[in-house]
Amino acid sequence: MFDAKKLLDQFLGSQIPGVGGSVRNRAGDAVQLAKDNPWKAGALATVLLGTKTGRNIAGNAIAIGGLAAIAGLGYQAYKNYQAGQAPATPSDAPPPSTPVLLPAPADSGFGPASPAGSNEFALVLIRAMIAAAKADGHIDDAERAHVMDKMRAADVSGEAASFIERELASPTDLDALVAAATTEEQRVELYTASRLTIEPDSRAERGYLDLLAGRLGLADALVDHIEATVSSAKVSLSR
Repeated sequence: MFDAKKLLDQFLGSQIPGVGGSVRNRAGDAVQLAKDNPWKAGALATVLLGTKTGRNIAGNAIAIGGLAAIAGLGYQAYKNYQAGQAPATPSDAPPPSTPVLLPAPADSGFGPASPAGSNEFALVLIRAMIAAAKADGHIDDAERAHVMDKMRAADVSGEAASFIERELASPTDLDALVAAATTEEQRVELYTASRLTIEPDSRAERGYLDLLAGRLGLADALVDHIEATVSSAKVSLSR
């Protein structure tokens, strides 16, 4: 088994081909990379970097790792939901500076020692992110080849590259994804990772996320909190 946690870090921007520097600079360079190499909306690397909508994951996601970033966002949303707080709305003023992503507490059910912190579940999250990236149905053979070229340029090879290629080419098995999330925390993280991958600006993408939330059995209010938390963790690259 390859290191799924490392691959998840790569998905969240730690190894963008030809890009270096700070998180904010890396995000800006990624947008330029997408402009210079225009892919359709479903192309994996473009979607996972958020460049489709000019956004990237804020804070120190690279420093704490992709799995910890997803867990931290999921934990924050779940905590606010349980506390009965109202989720933030799109009209709320943006924070004055880039928010810092914090890892979930070790005993929260989202921490690294929990089932949601295992290498096996990191693999499930990658499957979920690829499924979300394919939700608009626009990845064809040529685009898969292009994505794989970019993955290899990011030093993704061997078993990990073969895994991505298989997932891109195979129909999404939603039953298997849902069954792999056996705890409430895992279900929250699976939806969080999927929502991080895409901005649901098409009916197909919004429909996929709604179907996923329903199949995971997530309460509408909890989904609203995840949506608000993920949105707040994405910063406009024009700022």
